[in-house]
Amino acid sequence: MLAIIGGSGLTRLSTLAVAHREVIRTPYGEPSSALNFGQVAGRDVVFLARHGHGHSIPPHRVNYRANLWALKHRNVDAILAVASVGAIASAYAPGDLVLPHQLIDYTSGRQSTFFDGEDRRVVHVDFTHPYSAELRNRCIAAARAAGVAVHDGGIYGAVSGPRLETAAEIDRMERDGATVVGMTGMPEAALARELGIAYVGIDVVVNQAAGRGDSAQAISIERIAGVLESAMDKVKTLIDHLVQESAA
Repeated sequence: MLAIIGGSGLTRLSTLAVAHREVIRTPYGEPSSALNFGQVAGRDVVFLARHGHGHSIPPHRVNYRANLWALKHRNVDAILAVASVGAIASAYAPGDLVLPHQLIDYTSGRQSTFFDGEDRRVVHVDFTHPYSAELRNRCIAAARAAGVAVHDGGIYGAVSGPRLETAAEIDRMERDGATVVGMTGMPEAALARELGIAYVGIDVVVNQAAGRGDSAQAISIERIAGVLESAMDKVKTLIDHLVQESAA
């Protein structure tokens, strides 16, 4: 079972023929939204809106554990996680798609593991390579087949939000090696690893990060909305081709 987690700009998947919706109760509370089950290109797919269907849940309030537990409970074994990001690297421009291969976690205060002690044994999972190489390669192949340009590789810097970053913070992240910045990549990727779910990020560049390019003085929130609308068409095309190839 393949799951699509939609972020800002993707609260529903228009190509998904929804068969039914299911509200999942979890030991960790309520997921962000009901799970939408259906088919894309003849393959079973489930969609979850990370910020809720009305985009009302800010990134620091997303119940990541409930979301991932609900997907695992419904036999999901692969996740395409769509998220909007700011570009730190000059090679990226608004509207570009990036498939990161690494991440740096700057978040704090989030429930970031299923193995948090108490009455359970301590468990450590390997996280050397946070994204599934096999699933990333399939995404890259699908993008090429669809004629959708993607940046193969990048380093995702995960911050808590919901405020955007200062120019100095972006300077620090660049020194650390981060090439994009976003607010939802962690602990989502780590929780997927703990559950044994293949996970890949599809990042949509919606602006240049603080202090960069046309964001040198301020970031235009209005401009971000326009970029999201057009870029999500490319994301949907990539997803459609990936599902079609998997179903073939």
